[in-house]
Amino acid sequence: GYEDWLRHKADNEVNGAPVFVVRSGSLVQTRSKNIRVGDIVRVAKDETFPVDLVLLSSDRAEGTCHITTTSLDGETNLKTHYSVPETLVSQSVSRLEALHAVVECQQPDADLYRFVGRITVTQQEEEIVRPIGPENLLLRGARLKNTKEIFGVAVYTGMESKMALNYKCKSQKRSAVEKSMNTFLLIYLGILLFEAILSTILKYAWQAEKKWDEPFYNQKTEQERNSSQILKFISDFLAFLVLYNFIIPISLYVTVEMQKFLGSFFIGWDLDLYHEESDQMAQVNTSDLNEELGQVEYVFTDKTGTLTENEMLFRECSINGIKYQEINGKLVHEGMTDDSPDGSYFSHVCLSFALRLSATSQSREELLFLKAVSLCHTVQISYEQPGDGPGNPFPNANGFSSQMEYYASSPDEKALVEATKRMGVTFIGSHGEVMEIKTFGKSEKYKLLHVLEFDATRRRMSVILQTPSGGKVLFTKGAESAVLPFTKSGEIDKTRVHVDEFALVSIPHHIRQGTISSPYVQQISAMMNAIFYCLLQEKVQETIESLRLAGIKVWVLTGDKHETAVSVSLSCGHFHRTMNILELVQQKSDNECAEQLRQLARRIREDHVIQHGLVVDGASLSLALRGHEKLFMEVCKNCSAVLCCRMAPLQKAKVVRLLKTSPEKPITLAIGDGANDVSMIQEAHVGIGIMGKEGRQAVRNSDYAIARFRFLSKLLLVHGHFYYIRVATLVQYFFYKNVCFITPQFLYQFFCLFSQQTLYDSVYLTLYNICFTSLPILVYSLFEQQVHPHMLQSKPVLYRDISKNSLLSFKTFLYWTLLGFCHAFVFFFGSYILMGEDTSLMGNGQMFGNWTFGTLVFTVMVITVTLKLALETHFWTWMNHFVTWGSIAFYFIFSLFYGGIIWPFLHTQDMYFVFVQLLSSGSAWFAIIIILIACLFPDIIKKVIYRHLQPTSTQKSQFETNYQGIGCVDSMCCYSEGENGCARLGRMVAQVMGRYNPAYANRSWSDSDPFYSNDRSILTLAPMEAAHC
Repeated sequence: GYEDWLRHKADNEVNGAPVFVVRSGSLVQTRSKNIRVGDIVRVAKDETFPVDLVLLSSDRAEGTCHITTTSLDGETNLKTHYSVPETLVSQSVSRLEALHAVVECQQPDADLYRFVGRITVTQQEEEIVRPIGPENLLLRGARLKNTKEIFGVAVYTGMESKMALNYKCKSQKRSAVEKSMNTFLLIYLGILLFEAILSTILKYAWQAEKKWDEPFYNQKTEQERNSSQILKFISDFLAFLVLYNFIIPISLYVTVEMQKFLGSFFIGWDLDLYHEESDQMAQVNTSDLNEELGQVEYVFTDKTGTLTENEMLFRECSINGIKYQEINGKLVHEGMTDDSPDGSYFSHVCLSFALRLSATSQSREELLFLKAVSLCHTVQISYEQPGDGPGNPFPNANGFSSQMEYYASSPDEKALVEATKRMGVTFIGSHGEVMEIKTFGKSEKYKLLHVLEFDATRRRMSVILQTPSGGKVLFTKGAESAVLPFTKSGEIDKTRVHVDEFALVSIPHHIRQGTISSPYVQQISAMMNAIFYCLLQEKVQETIESLRLAGIKVWVLTGDKHETAVSVSLSCGHFHRTMNILELVQQKSDNECAEQLRQLARRIREDHVIQHGLVVDGASLSLALRGHEKLFMEVCKNCSAVLCCRMAPLQKAKVVRLLKTSPEKPITLAIGDGANDVSMIQEAHVGIGIMGKEGRQAVRNSDYAIARFRFLSKLLLVHGHFYYIRVATLVQYFFYKNVCFITPQFLYQFFCLFSQQTLYDSVYLTLYNICFTSLPILVYSLFEQQVHPHMLQSKPVLYRDISKNSLLSFKTFLYWTLLGFCHAFVFFFGSYILMGEDTSLMGNGQMFGNWTFGTLVFTVMVITVTLKLALETHFWTWMNHFVTWGSIAFYFIFSLFYGGIIWPFLHTQDMYFVFVQLLSSGSAWFAIIIILIACLFPDIIKKVIYRHLQPTSTQKSQFETNYQGIGCVDSMCCYSEGENGCARLGRMVAQVMGRYNPAYANRSWSDSDPFYSNDRSILTLAPMEAAHC
């Protein structure tokens, strides 16, 4: 309920966001949920579009605007959208009010890139019809950039908007533990029915004899003799159901919900998941899935904003066969520094001097490179200074340094223009056909004659300019494969070598830049290329490697281009350079796709030793999912890493669903930061939102939210590990203690002629699960740590020990159930042997009655099940000690109090003085001790033997943790030399088992010992210093 309220609150923030609409000749503020189709909406700079709008006008004279769709398709580039000529002049509210137009468009469609419609504008009683397409549609979720304001008419609102249609209806997610718990519950329901039916049958079999059916002391009435046998059978069956119903642990669900709700706060409190720069901590939206974090087998991640920072930096370049790098805003020869006396580099002074005098050929080429980069682009500029209007394209040209902001159609364009600005050649702006740059303070204006836009076929863009002197120049940029084949002169071979070297540099992303200058277009002469640094988020590569070691496969699903996606995958470690990269791209038909899949499957079988990576594009994926799902999944599962590019949001969800519903039923996790990732996040078993820069849609629709991708490692390997072990043990322990509780009740019926006589007092029946045994398991499920958090992060392989729901397997469930039955038999028959055959245990010769017998069984049971949990506890805190020993003490105190007073509101006083009388017998105390040893000692022997002969990876790590001194932090109880309370006993056990090593066993904290101060204790929420020990 608390989490639903938080979601409701977040939805209200979105639906109640203030917007301005044109109504009755004025701008009226309303809420976004009140926008209707046909409303004219005003959106200001840096605001998000609340609905899908057709652009009518903007503050620009040409009626264009620039937007970013990062939250929709993951693309960071700036996109230009247009209004029709008849409406672009309607830049005021009065003109918009006078506008008469009708928009006709297709029915709502989920395709982000498809829109067909027309607008009919009535001017002077003449209807003018204009077609409108995707370039006229502003999608909900996109953000307005570099434009002061726009006006648009709403065409799709609410759940009909394209962003909403790409959402998947959110279903109730249930964890694997919850499903296992329900299965076990059905088994126990079967046990309950079996015991009730068996008891009913045995009752009537026993009463077949006259002396047992109607003994002299319990004569039947005439009505009882004449009643229906069927009704009596049903009545007795229901009575036994009521008597045995405590075997079904109803309180288990209450305890599990409390554990999940309270345990979820530890994620938000973990300082290692706190991002200081953005002041954001981890957020839990669905605590029901905490334990599912420990079962993840596949991670589906977005690229833009999730693995990367959406930023690129210029790093190196090659100009006419000479490599340069940028150092402190200067181009420096490779191997030189900016302060080298003989270093050939640019500075404002030396280049200005070179321009005034007859500069060398090399400096002219360097200058040409900077000018080409400053002019060959479609970058827009925003000036933040007040008073700048759209009529002045070059405001404050001399004071642009801190107020000017570039907006580019791609991040590499922006990185290039910003790099040249740092080096002294600054792009000032463009207006119409004029582009202005400042070359070390000197203004130059170029006339833009033509732009050849970048497209997927040419893979390059070109601009034709007229220089200030009247000459013509062509600048071209693009991928090296699209530029080098057309090169006619220059240092081509050296440039090729540099391109290959750049490709091998271990950086997050590289793009080759060919810049060409020619007075005529007949030949390409000067060869230049540049390398970029696309900022990955911190520790992305280490995180992916940790997940791989933990047995988790990582798939990258992105809407980005093929080349960019592959490059980032290589740089972040998703693809290794030694990996054989297979491609399923640009497939045109079903048959072609099927044949390519068969070839890939054959290659994988033939090269089974080599690791394979698979690259799939959106179009090919659609064909593969149209009838070749089985073959496609076979190829994917045999690949170590899969990259899907040019993916629509719903395609991401389809891929997740395909794997999620495969025969193996793996647990999936999806992580992303934008609205385009919402469907994927909702489809996966666990959805995680990144608190990125573009909107909060992913966070609102996720189960968990973190600020950075690197936090995923600790969230899964530490918190997931802890939560799964805690909840799995909680579930098994609850079934175990309820079997221990109710089985003696069943056995007792054999000794009371199945008369439905209860073994325990009704108060004990009620308080067993509520008070006597509830708190120890709750505290255990909140604080248990089998291995120190640092060990879990440094050894991701430990995650495999709990994979595939291993702690809730049928074998483990059977062990706990049989253990419960065994302990119950020992409780009952141990007490029966002590008190049977009319044995007197009192000093005055008196004998115990049935209530004393039941109380003895109950006392042994409460102590045994509590100590059994203590044996399972590895991480002891003061709270564990308090509730463990406190629960036993509370039982004794309560029983003395309950049985020592005559309660006037009770109908019977069966328990009066019973407990006091029981404890006054030394034989009873001896019996309690003997039964406890008989129950727990075999379990201890079994644990020692298994840990010695067949230790798991987790158990081996526990040995290492204790020996390396981390146990000081782990146990939270320190001695003066940093030795935990169990170390001395551990040395004794190690000596007995032949594992004693004085070099390790005598180890204590010292100044030279390594201590992981960056690890925050989940319990203390603060750095743990060695000095504390």
